[in-house]
Amino acid sequence: MDLAALNIFRAVVHENGVTRAAAKLNRVQSNVTMRIKQLEEQLGTELFVRDGRRLVLTPAGETLLPYAERLLALADEARHALRADRPSGRLALGTMESTAASRLPAVLARYHQQWPEVALELTTGTTGCLIERVRKFEIDAALVATPPELAEQGGAFGEPFEAVPVFREALVMLTPRGHRPIRSARDIALATLIAFEHGCAYRGYVERWYAEHGIRPARVLELGSYHAIVACVAAGAGVAVAPRSVLDLLPGGTNEVTLHSLGELGAVDTQLIWRRGHFSAALNALRTALLEPVPAAPAGSAAVLQPT
Repeated sequence: MDLAALNIFRAVVHENGVTRAAAKLNRVQSNVTMRIKQLEEQLGTELFVRDGRRLVLTPAGETLLPYAERLLALADEARHALRADRPSGRLALGTMESTAASRLPAVLARYHQQWPEVALELTTGTTGCLIERVRKFEIDAALVATPPELAEQGGAFGEPFEAVPVFREALVMLTPRGHRPIRSARDIALATLIAFEHGCAYRGYVERWYAEHGIRPARVLELGSYHAIVACVAAGAGVAVAPRSVLDLLPGGTNEVTLHSLGELGAVDTQLIWRRGHFSAALNALRTALLEPVPAAPAGSAAVLQPT
Protein backbone atom coordinates (compact mmCIF):
# COMPACT_ATOMS: atom_id res chain seq x y z
CA MET A 1 0.00 0.00 0.00
CA ASP A 2 1.13 3.52 -0.84
CA LEU A 3 2.02 5.44 2.30
CA ALA A 4 0.93 8.72 0.67
CA ALA A 5 -2.52 7.25 0.01
CA LEU A 6 -2.75 6.02 3.61
CA ASN A 7 -1.78 9.49 4.83
CA ILE A 8 -4.60 11.00 2.73
CA PHE A 9 -7.04 8.37 4.05
CA ARG A 10 -6.05 9.19 7.64
CA ALA A 11 -6.41 12.93 7.02
CA VAL A 12 -9.93 12.51 5.60
CA VAL A 13 -10.91 10.56 8.72
CA HIS A 14 -9.32 12.95 11.20
CA GLU A 15 -10.52 16.11 9.43
CA ASN A 16 -14.05 14.74 8.94
CA GLY A 17 -14.15 15.23 5.20
CA VAL A 18 -12.32 15.83 1.95
CA THR A 19 -12.42 19.65 2.04
CA ARG A 20 -10.63 20.05 5.36
CA ALA A 21 -8.24 17.18 4.59
CA ALA A 22 -7.25 18.82 1.30
CA ALA A 23 -6.58 22.11 3.09
CA LYS A 24 -4.46 20.41 5.76
CA LEU A 25 -2.46 18.47 3.15
CA ASN A 26 -2.16 21.43 0.75
CA ARG A 27 -3.81 19.44 -2.04
CA VAL A 28 -6.78 20.14 -4.27
CA GLN A 29 -10.00 18.34 -3.34
CA SER A 30 -10.16 16.43 -6.62
CA ASN A 31 -6.71 14.94 -5.95
CA VAL A 32 -7.76 13.79 -2.46
CA THR A 33 -10.95 12.23 -3.85
CA MET A 34 -9.02 10.49 -6.63
CA ARG A 35 -6.42 9.03 -4.25
CA ILE A 36 -9.15 7.67 -1.96
CA LYS A 37 -10.87 6.02 -4.96
CA GLN A 38 -7.55 4.53 -6.08
CA LEU A 39 -6.95 3.12 -2.61
CA GLU A 40 -10.46 1.62 -2.58
CA GLU A 41 -9.84 0.03 -5.99
CA GLN A 42 -6.51 -1.37 -4.82
CA LEU A 43 -8.13 -2.89 -1.71
CA GLY A 44 -11.27 -4.00 -3.52
CA THR A 45 -13.68 -2.44 -1.03
CA GLU A 46 -15.31 0.88 -0.15
CA LEU A 47 -13.74 2.78 2.72
CA PHE A 48 -16.35 5.54 3.01
CA VAL A 49 -20.07 5.96 2.39
CA ARG A 50 -21.80 9.31 2.06
CA ASP A 51 -24.41 10.20 4.68
CA GLY A 52 -25.90 13.46 3.46
CA ARG A 53 -22.93 15.82 3.33
CA ARG A 54 -20.78 13.66 5.61
CA LEU A 55 -18.38 10.86 4.81
CA VAL A 56 -18.75 7.90 7.17
CA LEU A 57 -16.26 5.06 7.52
CA THR A 58 -17.46 1.66 6.35
CA PRO A 59 -16.58 -1.43 8.43
CA ALA A 60 -13.65 -1.95 6.06
CA GLY A 61 -12.53 1.63 6.67
CA GLU A 62 -12.78 1.09 10.43
CA THR A 63 -10.59 -1.99 10.06
CA LEU A 64 -8.01 -0.21 7.92
CA LEU A 65 -7.62 2.89 10.12
CA PRO A 66 -5.54 1.39 12.96
CA TYR A 67 -3.32 -0.40 10.43
CA ALA A 68 -2.82 2.88 8.56
CA GLU A 69 -1.91 4.62 11.82
CA ARG A 70 0.63 1.91 12.65
CA LEU A 71 2.17 1.85 9.16
CA LEU A 72 2.53 5.64 9.07
CA ALA A 73 3.95 5.69 12.59
CA LEU A 74 6.48 3.01 11.65
CA ALA A 75 7.48 4.97 8.54
CA ASP A 76 8.00 8.09 10.69
CA GLU A 77 10.07 6.05 13.12
CA ALA A 78 12.25 4.74 10.27
CA ARG A 79 12.84 8.26 8.97
CA HIS A 80 13.74 9.47 12.46
CA ALA A 81 16.09 6.52 12.97
CA LEU A 82 18.03 7.52 9.86
CA ARG A 83 18.30 11.08 11.14
CA ALA A 84 18.81 10.26 14.80
CA ASP A 85 21.38 13.02 15.22
CA ARG A 86 19.00 15.83 14.20
CA PRO A 87 15.41 16.09 15.48
CA SER A 88 13.03 16.98 12.65
CA GLY A 89 9.64 16.16 11.18
CA ARG A 90 6.21 16.01 12.82
CA LEU A 91 5.73 15.37 16.53
CA ALA A 92 2.13 15.10 17.74
CA LEU A 93 1.97 15.72 21.50
CA GLY A 94 -1.10 15.45 23.70
CA THR A 95 -1.33 17.15 27.08
CA MET A 96 -3.72 17.93 29.88
CA GLU A 97 -5.04 21.49 29.84
CA SER A 98 -3.45 22.22 33.22
CA THR A 99 -0.01 21.12 32.00
CA ALA A 100 -0.34 23.12 28.78
CA ALA A 101 -1.10 26.25 30.80
CA SER A 102 1.33 25.95 33.70
CA ARG A 103 4.27 23.81 32.65
CA LEU A 104 4.73 23.88 28.89
CA PRO A 105 5.07 27.51 27.72
CA ALA A 106 8.70 27.95 28.78
CA VAL A 107 9.62 24.38 27.78
CA LEU A 108 8.11 24.64 24.30
CA ALA A 109 9.62 28.07 23.67
CA ARG A 110 13.06 26.64 24.42
CA TYR A 111 12.34 23.53 22.36
CA HIS A 112 11.24 25.51 19.28
CA GLN A 113 14.34 27.69 19.47
CA GLN A 114 16.64 24.68 19.69
CA TRP A 115 14.88 22.42 17.17
CA PRO A 116 13.09 24.59 14.57
CA GLU A 117 12.87 21.69 12.10
CA VAL A 118 10.37 19.87 14.33
CA ALA A 119 6.70 20.60 13.53
CA LEU A 120 5.13 20.17 16.96
CA GLU A 121 1.36 19.61 17.00
CA LEU A 122 -0.23 20.13 20.42
CA THR A 123 -3.66 18.85 21.47
CA THR A 124 -5.33 18.83 24.90
CA GLY A 125 -7.59 16.31 26.60
CA THR A 126 -8.19 14.33 29.76
CA THR A 127 -5.70 11.71 30.89
CA GLY A 128 -8.00 8.86 29.86
CA CYS A 129 -8.55 10.30 26.39
CA LEU A 130 -4.84 10.96 25.84
CA ILE A 131 -3.80 7.45 26.88
CA GLU A 132 -6.21 5.99 24.33
CA ARG A 133 -4.96 8.32 21.60
CA VAL A 134 -1.37 7.17 22.19
CA ARG A 135 -2.54 3.55 22.22
CA LYS A 136 -4.23 4.05 18.83
CA PHE A 137 -1.20 5.82 17.26
CA GLU A 138 -3.25 9.03 16.88
CA ILE A 139 -0.55 11.01 18.70
CA ASP A 140 3.12 10.23 19.28
CA ALA A 141 3.26 10.95 23.01
CA ALA A 142 1.28 12.56 25.82
CA LEU A 143 1.70 14.27 29.16
CA VAL A 144 -0.76 12.64 31.54
CA ALA A 145 -1.37 12.44 35.27
CA THR A 146 -0.60 9.07 36.79
CA PRO A 147 -4.05 7.42 37.00
CA PRO A 148 -5.06 6.59 40.59
CA GLU A 149 -5.22 2.85 39.87
CA LEU A 150 -1.59 2.95 38.66
CA ALA A 151 -0.47 5.09 41.58
CA GLU A 152 -1.55 2.30 43.92
CA GLN A 153 0.79 -0.05 42.00
CA GLY A 154 3.81 2.25 42.07
CA GLY A 155 2.84 4.46 39.12
CA ALA A 156 4.40 2.30 36.39
CA PHE A 157 2.72 2.11 32.97
CA GLY A 158 2.75 -1.38 31.47
CA GLU A 159 2.48 -2.61 27.91
CA PRO A 160 2.26 -1.16 25.35
CA PHE A 161 3.67 2.04 26.89
CA GLU A 162 6.93 3.48 28.07
CA ALA A 163 6.88 6.43 30.44
CA VAL A 164 9.03 8.82 32.44
CA PRO A 165 7.88 11.14 35.28
CA VAL A 166 8.57 14.78 34.39
CA PHE A 167 6.61 16.89 36.91
CA ARG A 168 5.02 16.47 40.33
CA GLU A 169 1.80 18.38 40.90
CA ALA A 170 0.34 19.36 44.27
CA LEU A 171 -3.43 19.00 44.15
CA VAL A 172 -5.44 21.21 46.50
CA MET A 173 -9.14 21.38 47.31
CA LEU A 174 -10.96 24.62 46.58
CA THR A 175 -13.89 25.77 48.69
CA PRO A 176 -15.72 29.10 49.05
CA ARG A 177 -14.17 31.57 51.50
CA GLY A 178 -15.06 30.92 55.11
CA HIS A 179 -15.42 27.14 54.73
CA ARG A 180 -14.26 25.19 57.77
CA PRO A 181 -10.90 23.35 57.61
CA ILE A 182 -11.00 20.06 55.68
CA ARG A 183 -9.27 17.04 57.19
CA SER A 184 -11.48 14.39 55.60
CA ALA A 185 -14.29 14.23 53.07
CA ARG A 186 -16.79 14.43 55.94
CA ASP A 187 -15.68 18.01 56.64
CA ILE A 188 -16.97 19.20 53.25
CA ALA A 189 -20.10 21.29 53.74
CA LEU A 190 -21.18 21.44 50.07
CA ALA A 191 -22.73 18.50 48.26
CA THR A 192 -21.57 19.35 44.71
CA LEU A 193 -18.18 18.43 43.25
CA ILE A 194 -17.10 20.64 40.33
CA ALA A 195 -14.75 18.78 37.99
CA PHE A 196 -13.73 17.94 34.45
CA GLU A 197 -15.46 15.12 32.58
CA HIS A 198 -14.82 11.43 33.24
CA GLY A 199 -11.30 10.49 32.19
CA CYS A 200 -9.73 13.30 34.24
CA ALA A 201 -7.23 11.64 36.58
CA TYR A 202 -7.52 14.43 39.16
CA ARG A 203 -11.26 13.83 39.35
CA GLY A 204 -10.50 10.13 39.85
CA TYR A 205 -8.28 10.93 42.86
CA VAL A 206 -10.87 13.05 44.65
CA GLU A 207 -13.69 10.59 43.93
CA ARG A 208 -11.59 7.80 45.46
CA TRP A 209 -10.92 10.07 48.45
CA TYR A 210 -14.65 10.52 48.92
CA ALA A 211 -15.18 6.76 48.61
CA GLU A 212 -12.51 5.99 51.22
CA HIS A 213 -14.61 7.98 53.71
CA GLY A 214 -17.77 6.12 52.76
CA ILE A 215 -19.48 9.04 51.04
CA ARG A 216 -19.96 10.40 47.55
CA PRO A 217 -20.84 13.82 46.12
CA ALA A 218 -24.57 14.30 45.66
CA ARG A 219 -23.90 15.94 42.29
CA VAL A 220 -20.98 16.45 39.91
CA LEU A 221 -20.96 19.64 37.86
CA GLU A 222 -18.74 19.07 34.81
CA LEU A 223 -16.93 22.11 33.39
CA GLY A 224 -14.22 22.46 30.76
CA SER A 225 -11.79 25.02 32.19
CA TYR A 226 -10.15 25.88 35.50
CA HIS A 227 -11.22 29.53 35.19
CA ALA A 228 -14.85 28.40 35.15
CA ILE A 229 -14.27 25.93 38.00
CA VAL A 230 -12.68 28.58 40.26
CA ALA A 231 -15.48 31.04 39.49
CA CYS A 232 -18.18 28.49 40.37
CA VAL A 233 -16.46 27.56 43.63
CA ALA A 234 -16.15 31.25 44.54
CA ALA A 235 -19.87 31.67 43.90
CA GLY A 236 -20.65 28.85 46.36
CA ALA A 237 -21.74 26.26 43.78
CA GLY A 238 -19.55 23.49 45.19
CA VAL A 239 -15.97 22.34 45.82
CA ALA A 240 -13.24 21.27 43.41
CA VAL A 241 -9.65 20.05 43.15
CA ALA A 242 -6.97 21.63 40.98
CA PRO A 243 -3.15 21.63 40.64
CA ARG A 244 -1.58 24.42 42.66
CA SER A 245 0.61 25.33 39.67
CA VAL A 246 -2.51 26.29 37.66
CA LEU A 247 -3.97 28.38 40.47
CA ASP A 248 -0.70 30.28 40.72
CA LEU A 249 -1.29 31.47 37.14
CA LEU A 250 -4.47 33.30 38.23
CA PRO A 251 -3.21 36.46 39.99
CA GLY A 252 -6.03 37.54 42.28
CA GLY A 253 -8.19 34.75 40.88
CA THR A 254 -8.12 32.70 44.07
CA ASN A 255 -8.87 35.55 46.49
CA GLU A 256 -12.49 34.44 46.78
CA VAL A 257 -11.74 30.77 47.49
CA THR A 258 -9.92 28.88 50.22
CA LEU A 259 -7.30 26.25 49.38
CA HIS A 260 -7.02 23.10 51.48
CA SER A 261 -4.08 20.70 51.38
CA LEU A 262 -4.82 17.10 50.43
CA GLY A 263 -1.56 15.82 51.91
CA GLU A 264 -0.06 12.73 50.29
CA LEU A 265 -3.17 12.24 48.16
CA GLY A 266 -2.38 15.54 46.44
CA ALA A 267 1.12 14.57 45.23
CA VAL A 268 0.51 13.37 41.67
CA ASP A 269 3.19 12.74 39.03
CA THR A 270 2.76 13.94 35.47
CA GLN A 271 4.34 11.43 33.10
CA LEU A 272 5.42 11.59 29.47
CA ILE A 273 4.15 8.41 27.81
CA TRP A 274 4.69 6.92 24.34
CA ARG A 275 4.20 3.54 22.70
CA ARG A 276 6.98 1.08 23.40
CA GLY A 277 9.37 0.95 20.45
CA HIS A 278 7.98 4.14 18.92
CA PHE A 279 10.70 6.63 19.83
CA SER A 280 12.31 9.34 17.74
CA ALA A 281 15.00 11.99 17.91
CA ALA A 282 12.29 14.68 18.17
CA LEU A 283 10.61 12.90 21.08
CA ASN A 284 13.95 12.27 22.79
CA ALA A 285 14.76 15.98 22.53
CA LEU A 286 11.36 16.84 24.04
CA ARG A 287 11.93 14.42 26.93
CA THR A 288 15.29 16.07 27.60
CA ALA A 289 13.68 19.54 27.54
CA LEU A 290 10.92 18.45 29.95
CA LEU A 291 13.46 17.10 32.45
CA GLU A 292 15.60 20.26 32.42
CA PRO A 293 15.02 22.60 35.39
CA VAL A 294 12.86 25.63 34.57
CA PRO A 295 14.48 28.95 35.58
CA ALA A 296 12.91 30.50 38.66
CA ALA A 297 10.23 33.11 37.94
CA PRO A 298 10.84 36.77 38.90
CA ALA A 299 9.41 37.76 42.25
CA GLY A 300 5.74 38.66 42.07
CA SER A 301 5.12 36.98 38.73
CA ALA A 302 2.63 34.22 37.98
CA ALA A 303 5.06 32.12 35.99
CA VAL A 304 5.45 28.36 35.96
CA LEU A 305 6.63 26.67 39.15
CA GLN A 306 9.83 24.71 39.00
CA PRO A 307 9.38 20.95 38.59
CA THR A 308 10.04 18.92 41.73
